Amino acid sequence: MARVVIGVDPHKLSATIEVVDESERVLGAGRFGTDKTGYAAMRRHVASFPERVWAVEGSSGAGRPLAQRLLADGEHVVDVPAKLSARARMFDTGHNRKTDSHDAHAVAVVAVRTKGLRVLAYDVQLEALRLLVDRRAELTRARIQAANRVHRLLSELVPGQSKKNISTGQAKTILATVKPRDIAGKTRRRLAAEQIAELVVIEKKAKAITRELKEMVAASGSTLMELPGVGPVVAARTLADVGDVARFADRNRFASWTGTAPIEASSGEIVRHRLSRAGNRRMNHMIHIAATTQLRHDTEGRAYYQRKIAAGKTKAEAMRCLKRRISDALFRRLRADAQKQPAADVDAGPGGHCGASLHSSATGLHPPTGTSDQPLPGPAPTTLRPTTRTRKSTTPRPLEPAP
Repeated sequence: MARVVIGVDPHKLSATIEVVDESERVLGAGRFGTDKTGYAAMRRHVASFPERVWAVEGSSGAGRPLAQRLLADGEHVVDVPAKLSARARMFDTGHNRKTDSHDAHAVAVVAVRTKGLRVLAYDVQLEALRLLVDRRAELTRARIQAANRVHRLLSELVPGQSKKNISTGQAKTILATVKPRDIAGKTRRRLAAEQIAELVVIEKKAKAITRELKEMVAASGSTLMELPGVGPVVAARTLADVGDVARFADRNRFASWTGTAPIEASSGEIVRHRLSRAGNRRMNHMIHIAATTQLRHDTEGRAYYQRKIAAGKTKAEAMRCLKRRISDALFRRLRADAQKQPAADVDAGPGGHCGASLHSSATGLHPPTGTSDQPLPGPAPTTLRPTTRTRKSTTPRPLEPAP
């Protein structure tokens, strides 16, 4: 049986699928729940198609849980960016209606027409890194919230005293000097003590996860932490979000994905560039942390930043130049580390970073383009019958008699 593509429009509680062949002929469709029963029913629904490829929209976001379950069961899964499915839906019939069935059809059509889609792979090490670094980010946000509450309560207990970066030890020292007598003051002091205790627990958990991330990054053989300003958190986020660095053709594509490649905004004789808001914003934030850390110490990045300032760049422009330089350094390290890894077995997995298949119908080991700059899907096959044009007669018509 010929290969079929299963377009998936995923949600938290449901998933809508549509099965099409290479001629974009619809072979089946359905809506299933994401629980154990619904997932098993969806697998049974497509069991009659042995040569199948799952095309999941947004496999790094809402579609990640379903994509990971399919990969764990040995299915072949490719990632379809949301912007490509939106383009296909816009040029399809149906007046660009946004429904689950239309979305699943658009995802399937993009997977059939577009070559070079990213082939996903089930890597337990990268998945563990992603879970830990996401938990570390949650703890960081919780720490900021708890610290802000401690600041507010201490400013009410001790008016006129404030410290921007207060530690838990300093907060305990300030709180020990306060002995309120009224019930409002006693309640405020008790709540401040509880917030400080919560802050201590959050910091302890964050430090433990940071140590675990450091060990996992070192065990993976990555050399990212050798770069100035790149710690365990930045390195772990880079490895988890990048996955297979071979999906980026060069450093320019990688910079476009990280949002460090400026966008030209020239007009007439004025040549200028503006900040890019596209790409992976989490990776852009990690690169910004690395750049800020380099500026605080005597590093090559700091000297490069000062040279840009001396050349007439503003601080924001010099920072953008430094972030691009760090992005290029990360890309070189990722490429070098990937070349050191032993070649994976051809039949080891469904393709991608681990166990790439040389016979993949979606992409090769080194796709020529990344998912951030895919071209518009090709035109659909003609479905309307060609109209037959009749030639006008060259015989002159007789003149009608005048009234």
